[in-house]
Amino acid sequence: MSNKNISKLIPVMLAFFAMGFVDMVGTATNYVKADFGLSDTMANFLPSMVFLWFFFLSVPTSLLMNRIGKRNTVVISLLVTVLALVLPLFGYNYPVMLLSFCLLGIGNTLMQVSLNPLISCVVKGDKLASSLTFGQFVKAIASFIAPLIASWGAVKTGNWRILYMIFLVIGIIATVYLRMTPIEEDEPSDKSSGFTDVIKLLGTPTVLLFFLGIVSHVGIDVGVNTAAPKILMERLGMPLTEAAIATSIYFLFRTIGCFTGSFILSKWDQKKFFTLSVVMMILSMVGLFVCNTKIGIWIAIALVGYGNSNIFSMIFSKALLFMPEKKNEMSGLMIMGLIGGTVFPLLMGILSDAMGSQAGSLIVISLGVAYLTFLAGRFLRKAE
Repeated sequence: MSNKNISKLIPVMLAFFAMGFVDMVGTATNYVKADFGLSDTMANFLPSMVFLWFFFLSVPTSLLMNRIGKRNTVVISLLVTVLALVLPLFGYNYPVMLLSFCLLGIGNTLMQVSLNPLISCVVKGDKLASSLTFGQFVKAIASFIAPLIASWGAVKTGNWRILYMIFLVIGIIATVYLRMTPIEEDEPSDKSSGFTDVIKLLGTPTVLLFFLGIVSHVGIDVGVNTAAPKILMERLGMPLTEAAIATSIYFLFRTIGCFTGSFILSKWDQKKFFTLSVVMMILSMVGLFVCNTKIGIWIAIALVGYGNSNIFSMIFSKALLFMPEKKNEMSGLMIMGLIGGTVFPLLMGILSDAMGSQAGSLIVISLGVAYLTFLAGRFLRKAE
């Protein structure tokens, strides 16, 4: 990659870091619940305000990109994110936090849809998947440090919201840097596709396969994070405080996977790596079903964490390259697939309650892994 392209990639990667701000909602929710004495229902309403917007705004954002371009859409998403971070610094109560979470979700939806295809304007061809994966690694750094900063702020200054202040500064820098960086992209179209036209793309079998792949990936991601601690509690009688390490193990290996995947995908055949990733997830599901030891379950969680870490990037890059003339629309559809993070936990809860065991959750997660296995065996070998 030329020095010119690297100079353009830096502000894009800084925007990826800002994309990771959305993952602080879990940490923020716990502090808000404690500060205002909220019930679980009231507290859990906060993160729901974040993920709701992926379903409603993903496709409209792709249409907006057709009008104003990818970079300008990312800049707008950063401005909305900055506004979300400013609000709690000037007023701290439940309604303000609710509004802040809504804006964070809106900004992140705009960013998810527009930032990924923006990379394709800087990085071309077979290097796209590795660049997208590296972007996910940069995003994961923000996800990791958010609880650490909040905890440090609470202990050292008595104010966990120093997290908002630090992320606000980074968000402003990312906004200004990207706004000042010229990135050549396709001219925005005055004849944008309509909402119905975009949804109709799902009628193309290949596009539908990609979309369901994203739904499965996100469903597995959220599903494992939800179920893993419960599995340890159910089988080994662990307290929640100890079982919660399962989530940390998942994120650790997911981050390692994103980092190493960015190099592997730049050198190795994408189809083989996709297949290897799916094999790791299959082994993980077997382990989670049969293991009754702490180490065994941890290994299974590590396998699905690494295996699922690069699936999004590989499917997303394939989708953009499949219809290069419809990059914006394809991006909107793929990000709408994040609704899998809502669908899977709902199904997991219903089946687990019916069976009286976390085996119900594992069955739902395994369906997602089964679909990705189908995608690897029956589709990726045919589509280049």
